[in-house]
Amino acid sequence: MISGASRGIGQAVARRLSKDGWALSLGMREPAMPHGVDPERTHLFAYDAVAGGEAAWVDEAMTRFDRMDAVVANAGLMIPKSVIEADDEDLDAMLAVNVKAPRRLAKAAFGPLAACGRGRVIILASLSGKRVKSDRSGLYSMTKFAAVALAHGIRQAGFDRGIRATAVCPGFVDTDMARAITDREPAAMTDPDELAGVIAMLIGLSNTASVAEFAVNCQLEEQY
Repeated sequence: MISGASRGIGQAVARRLSKDGWALSLGMREPAMPHGVDPERTHLFAYDAVAGGEAAWVDEAMTRFDRMDAVVANAGLMIPKSVIEADDEDLDAMLAVNVKAPRRLAKAAFGPLAACGRGRVIILASLSGKRVKSDRSGLYSMTKFAAVALAHGIRQAGFDRGIRATAVCPGFVDTDMARAITDREPAAMTDPDELAGVIAMLIGLSNTASVAEFAVNCQLEEQY
């Protein structure tokens, strides 16, 4: 299951996993078969991270495929405001998409993921969930710190049942969202297809090779 699969990182992950032979259930607000996936092995579901519907999505995907091996919670929202200039409504909007929705999705999928013995959950967090890079990324960072904590919480809750969770923390990725907030050239940002390769690698690891966090950066920083 991949949320936010209509564009950007989600679509890149869908293409990569389809190429690798995975059967996919793609959640998107306006369902349309993405280019580069096998339609014979791809299920589409009308999913809005704000409106909810995670349990119904899981039920429909299980009816189609009768098993679930991995969830990639990719849908995200970025409002570029500082913690001082923002209103509660801005924070609520980002918490709804970046934290509450992936938690509901993991909760809805928890049973099927445990049943397969090696369930995988990828939370698309951000390097903004590891440090606060600028004033206008401060509010976003609050929600992405929570997203990283969510991944750790899922990992703790499901480890004894074979579930492994990873917070994937990229910096600028060449997507519509990133291009709207930076003037960096695409060549100076991480390619979504490369990030999709990282996610494919993470969900393919064994139960004894658990990775709690995976940071990916396109620029030099002191730590990441």
